[in-house]
This record gives sequence, C-alpha cells and structure tokens, in this order.
Amino acid sequence: MNNWIYYSMITAGTFILMEGVAWFTHKYIMHGLLWVLHKDHHHKDHDSIMERNDFFFLIFALPAIACIAIGTLYGYATPFWIGVGVTLYGAAYFFVHDIFIHQRIKIFRNSDHWYFKAIRRAHKMHHKHTGKEHGECFGMLWVPFKYFISQHKNTVA
Repeated sequence: MNNWIYYSMITAGTFILMEGVAWFTHKYIMHGLLWVLHKDHHHKDHDSIMERNDFFFLIFALPAIACIAIGTLYGYATPFWIGVGVTLYGAAYFFVHDIFIHQRIKIFRNSDHWYFKAIRRAHKMHHKHTGKEHGECFGMLWVPFKYFISQHKNTVA
C-alpha cells in the first residue's frame, strides 16, 4: 500500500474516532468531573468572549501537539498523522461549534442546508439543559438521526 494512502487512512480514522472521544469527554468529563470548567458554557454569567470551557482546547491540543512533535523529531510518521487527524478535528470543532453554532464570529448565520440545521438544532437541545445532569446530544458532527431526518424533511418539503 502506498504510504500516502496509509497515512490518509490514519488521519481520516483519527478524525472519525475523535467524534467518539469528544462525545465521551463531553458527556462524562465535561458534564461530570470537570463541570466546573464547562458550566459557564451553559450559564452565560460573564461578559468575556472567552469561557473557562475554552480550557478544553488545551486538553485536546496537547496530545495532538505531542504526536506531531514526536513524529517530526523522531521520524515516526504514524504519530505525526494521528496528531494531524486530531488537529483537523479541532479545527472542525472550532468552525462548527464556536463559529457556526455559537456565532462567536458572526458569519454563516443563514445556512439553509439540512445537515447544518440538524447540527444547530441538536446543539440547541443540548443547551436546553442548564445543569450537568439530564443532558442530550453530546456529539458535534454526528447527532441523533431524528435531527437529520426532521431537518431533511423540512428542507425537501
């Protein structure tokens, strides 16, 4: 197998796996042990553009940086491409969650695509729960089918 195919598969697989990691982390860590950092994302009790919740960026970025550094410094390609996959997921998270959903930068406000509407609706349902218990929709790029189906029906009809 060509190296570029192998490393593309490693990167894509890591990106896909990160959705599961993000879901698990969001449900059991952000809404559990580290709720103290995530709470201000559900309760807007501050005027700053930054939130304590933004520290989770470091929790995900540091392993990606370490993988890229190990791959670069020691010539190990697989950790490098794993780090690239995690970094690409982080970039997607920033664009989808912070820019598109929460409008931290006021662009992409009028997207009419059923997929993006479903993502936005599912996240809105997640924020309906202001406490750490009884949450739903912990994913970012993949949410329960009912949101995709309802948005797709609304778009086609």
